[in-house]
Amino acid sequence: MARIGTTGWLLGALLMGGMPDGQAASPAALTTADYERAARMLGDRTAPLVDGLVANSTWLDDGTAVYAYAEGGKTAWRRLDPATGASVAAFDAKALAEAINQAAGGKGRPVQPDRLPVAGIRLQDGALVVSTRSGADFRCEAAACTPIARAKAGDEPGAASPDHAREAFIRDWNLWVRDVATGKETQLTFDGKPDYGYATDNAGWKHTDEAVLVWSPDGKKIATFQQDQRKTSTMTLVATNVGAPRVEQWKYPFVGDQDVTLIERVVIDLSGDAPKTIRLQMPPDQHRSTCSDDLVCSKGWEDVQWARDGKTLAFVSTDRGHKSATLRVADAATGKVRDVYTETVKTQYQSAPALDSVNWRYLPESNEFLWFSQKSDWGHLSLHDLATGKEKRQVTRGDWNVADVVHLDPASRTLWFKGVGREPGRDPYFVHYYQVGLDGGEVQLLTPEDANHAVVASDDGKYFIDVHSTIDTAPVAVLRDGSGTLVKELARADLTRLKAAGWVPPASFTVKARDGKTDLYGQLFKPSNFDASKKYPIVTYIYPGPQVGSVRSRSFMPAHGDHQALAELGFIVIAVDGMGTPMRSKSFQDAWYGDMADNTLPDQVAALKQLAAQHPWIDATRAGMWGHSGGGNATASAMFRYPDVYKVGIAESGNHDNLSYEDDWAERYHGLFEKQDDGSSNYTGQDNAAYAKNLKGKLFLLHGMMDDNVPPQSTLLVVDALMKANKDFDLLLLPHARHGFGADSYYVMRRRWDYFVQHLLGTEPPKEFALKPAM
Repeated sequence: MARIGTTGWLLGALLMGGMPDGQAASPAALTTADYERAARMLGDRTAPLVDGLVANSTWLDDGTAVYAYAEGGKTAWRRLDPATGASVAAFDAKALAEAINQAAGGKGRPVQPDRLPVAGIRLQDGALVVSTRSGADFRCEAAACTPIARAKAGDEPGAASPDHAREAFIRDWNLWVRDVATGKETQLTFDGKPDYGYATDNAGWKHTDEAVLVWSPDGKKIATFQQDQRKTSTMTLVATNVGAPRVEQWKYPFVGDQDVTLIERVVIDLSGDAPKTIRLQMPPDQHRSTCSDDLVCSKGWEDVQWARDGKTLAFVSTDRGHKSATLRVADAATGKVRDVYTETVKTQYQSAPALDSVNWRYLPESNEFLWFSQKSDWGHLSLHDLATGKEKRQVTRGDWNVADVVHLDPASRTLWFKGVGREPGRDPYFVHYYQVGLDGGEVQLLTPEDANHAVVASDDGKYFIDVHSTIDTAPVAVLRDGSGTLVKELARADLTRLKAAGWVPPASFTVKARDGKTDLYGQLFKPSNFDASKKYPIVTYIYPGPQVGSVRSRSFMPAHGDHQALAELGFIVIAVDGMGTPMRSKSFQDAWYGDMADNTLPDQVAALKQLAAQHPWIDATRAGMWGHSGGGNATASAMFRYPDVYKVGIAESGNHDNLSYEDDWAERYHGLFEKQDDGSSNYTGQDNAAYAKNLKGKLFLLHGMMDDNVPPQSTLLVVDALMKANKDFDLLLLPHARHGFGADSYYVMRRRWDYFVQHLLGTEPPKEFALKPAM
């Protein structure tokens, strides 16, 4: 383990351990060397020290796969033949680097062959096409890579057709299509107008120039919408600059608004001489989905699915409060719509146990559909008749969850999926891979190792690459066939260099929730020079959900954010997923539905007390908390509602009042706005400003002034309340930062470390330590 020699911090730590009755003296000031040691535990420093790591696997149309292989701080791209298990270089890395550098014309830092900026790889006309992070494409064959010239055309981002020959894009509120080879552009719609445009991507918290649409498999039709935001509220941000300030405005719906964003669904037919727009025969739909507080999730607009012949499409309509989800089928030629099936729940419906996945499937060829439901309190799949909507059979069952449908083979009627919580005695968050028959039979486990499995399956389901690990064991990458049979071990990661640099793994722990019965799972980070005879202050990292939890990953990671780095400065750092977060039972996630001010805090306090009782080296009288976004909200709430528990809090970019945040987020989890006879509402008391007067400890509020996700007034409302209550606090406003802080993130990290060192550890940090990204 790495030691820090005879620094002042070590002397202070020894003094701490020698105090009677567990009392801790303030250590001497930390030094630049202490901060440098902490910085060495950040991900951009530790990741290059992992050898034999397989990542970014992608299956190609010919059934081969490509993946990145890291060794000695260098990355190579390999191409795998699953039939033989053999792998070779995917392309000539030197040739690609030279092509990228030549195309850049000497601008920017030269690209190295072992650190290529690969964003994606696909097969096109028998050759590999490598997309870079700058958006350029390069065709690689044999020992040559050449840039793919784009015909002169507009630069709007496009949604590629299935054959990548065309891309649809938005211009002047209308939808267009561009021929990639020739640059020819064709306008598809003509009645788009400001705030009433086609395929526009705007959820309030997210607003991009990307087109939201789904191509039919044959590339002859596009399913999209005309989005009506004409009556939606407007958000305004004012930039910091010399002279007249620059103003940004966009449509941003709020909780309780009478008028929010609606979508009018359409199909655009490209098969004739001129494009034709077919409006679906139904009222406008809410801007809602089953997988997000937006329409699009990680795999696209999955709540719209085409039949293979392109004649029909299925979609799910969700009401404004997410209490019902209706599967509908539309005739692409006429726009006629038929309601097939509706599920209504008391809280909120989602089509996976955690947002960002859609687990229903449209199966018109067999006149069926697959539906995901948590009506048994667990997330499972059932097969239904497409004509009547009636359930034919339940495909999965039990006290566990189907997490993500990966592949369905209609010929063999076999389904492959990821699941959690099925294997007894294992961490219930560990992802495993399974197969099951649609017509009956037992679920088959395909990944037997007691670990978290990151699975990437081939498009035909015949093979999958599985990288399995835990937070304290090195990843192992294997190739298996669709029945789970091991074909070949691809790599076994080596952590020797990482450990030699002082890295120590976090530890998993289990505690009881607020009810004293339910198990909660968390992770604990200690300093690499941990001494059990000492007393350490404890910092809780929090993200309360409800769509995700505080724990970043159950797989091996060389760094979980800056948790270990912060621990190196003399702290115990923990993260625990409290009740109200996903991937457990439905009742677990709905534990505080309608009361978002809960923020998992009763569970965080319970975990803190139990850990302190179990470990005498935890000093629960010096407890701090930090979080970002929802975690910023939760941190301020902890400081106001549990002022005798948490002494120091750092609240970044918090949505401190959900009435000041976009509508879909709170209306999904807190419910639609309901005004009471006394003038209050069901949202009264959920805001942090209402409790700011209770502050006793040290609170540091941070926000980016150009945050277009959680706008800065959310934090300024808390500032106003603290001032009116005559409370001291600290505030940092970042003039140009968006929600994630971007270029300011390392400065914020250093200020976060300083604040905990000063006010929780009780000493001084090195002045203005220059924390920067690794080169």
